[in-house]
Amino acid sequence: RVHLVESGGGSVQAGGSLKLSCVASGDTYINYCMGWFRQAPGKEREGREGLATINKVGRTWYAESVKGRFTISKDDAESTITLLMDNLKPEDSGVYYCAALFCTSGGPSIPTIPSVAVWGQGTQVTVSS
Repeated sequence: RVHLVESGGGSVQAGGSLKLSCVASGDTYINYCMGWFRQAPGKEREGREGLATINKVGRTWYAESVKGRFTISKDDAESTITLLMDNLKPEDSGVYYCAALFCTSGGPSIPTIPSVAVWGQGTQVTVSS
């Protein structure tokens, strides 16, 4: 079973940038697609928003809310998945979760909660105006 640990969260002013990292260990994470979710303040677990996906060959998908500002990437040699977040907005605040996903046919698409095989523990991001 793959184990995921996120890091890189913190506080930043609007317009700033943060880089989140997710290190995978245990099972062979390259068997999974990988994704990032955000749980906004006051939202329940079921309300986690899928933000970005990267599949086994590096193809990506982004939610409209982050397209053009966030970049997902991976380094298979380091078993690390990264989410680079630029031009952050206050509405980007929340707990960010890395997830190992069951891949779907037809290319990467929105990461959904039912597609999650393993969750990371989450890392807090706070964007002030």
